[in-house]
Amino acid sequence: MIVYADIIFLVNVLIDGALLWTTAKARKLQFRWWRVICSACVGGGYVIFMFFPPLSFLFTFGVKFLLSVGMLLIAFGFGGLQYFLRNVGAFYIVNFAAAGSILGVHYLWMSSSDVMNGILFTQSGGVRHELHIGLLFVFVMLLFAVWLYRRVHQSAERQADMASYIAQVDVHIDAFAASCSGLIDTGNQLYDPLTRTPVMVMELSQWEDNIPHTWKRLIAESQVDQILSTVGDGEFQWQDRLRLVPFRGVNRSTQFMLAIKPDRVIITHNDKQYEAAKVLIGLDGGKLSSDNAYQAIIHPSLLQG
Repeated sequence: MIVYADIIFLVNVLIDGALLWTTAKARKLQFRWWRVICSACVGGGYVIFMFFPPLSFLFTFGVKFLLSVGMLLIAFGFGGLQYFLRNVGAFYIVNFAAAGSILGVHYLWMSSSDVMNGILFTQSGGVRHELHIGLLFVFVMLLFAVWLYRRVHQSAERQADMASYIAQVDVHIDAFAASCSGLIDTGNQLYDPLTRTPVMVMELSQWEDNIPHTWKRLIAESQVDQILSTVGDGEFQWQDRLRLVPFRGVNRSTQFMLAIKPDRVIITHNDKQYEAAKVLIGLDGGKLSSDNAYQAIIHPSLLQG
C-alpha cells in the first residue's frame, strides 16, 4: 500500500482549518488568518505521527485533548480562563457536529450488504468495526451536548448584545499610537475634578514599553501616589502630560488613578468617527474584561461631539 503523507497532511490541514474557522464564526471571534493556519498545520502534522508505530502513545485521549488545547491557544490565544473555556466548548461542539454529520451521511449511503449483524465491513473486507452504543450513554451524552450548546449559545448572544457597545479606540501622543477595542460605559462619570475633563480608562498592556516597569508595578498594586516621587528624574518621556485623578473605589474609599493627556483620541462606532482632544487616559493595571472583549472603557461624553 502506498501512502502519500503530503496529501494526508494537506487534507487534515484543510479540515482543521475549516473547524477552527467555524469555531471562530460561532463565537464571533476576531482572529488572524496566519494564526489559524499555523494551528491547522499543527493538527495536520499530528496525523503524520500515526505512521510511526513507536509513537502510538501520542494517540491517547490525554494527548489528543492537550493537542486540541494547544491548537486553540495558537489560533485564538488565551484571553482569560472564561474566554478560553468557551472556545474549547465551541470547538468540541463543532467537531461533534461535523463527526455526527459525516457518520450519518455514511450510514445513509450504505447498502444492506455492507452491514451484517451489526458489523460494518470496508470495501476491501480487510478491516471491520463493531459499533455498540448503549441507550444510557446516548441519553447522557445528548443531555451534555444540549447543556453545552445552550451555554455556548447564551455566551454568543451576550457577546452579540455587548458588540453594540464596542467601539474602536485610537490614541495618539506625538509619534506614538495605540489601538484597541473599548466599551461604551453610559454610567461612567469619571472627570478630572479641576478641569472637568472626561477620563477614559485603558489597560496598561496597550502602552507597550512606553510606561516604566516600576510604574507598572505601582499601578497594579494601587500605589499610584508613590509615582509622584519619581517624576522629574527623566525616566518618563511624557512627564508634562501626567495627571493624578481621584476616584472612589468599590469600597467607597478615595483612590488615585494615573492619567495621561493625549494629543487626540479617535473613536469609531457604527461607521461614525468621533475625535476628542479634551480627554484623559486613565491607566489600569489589570484586565478590564475577563474574556478580553475590550481593553478600554469609553466615557459617554466622547461620543457627543
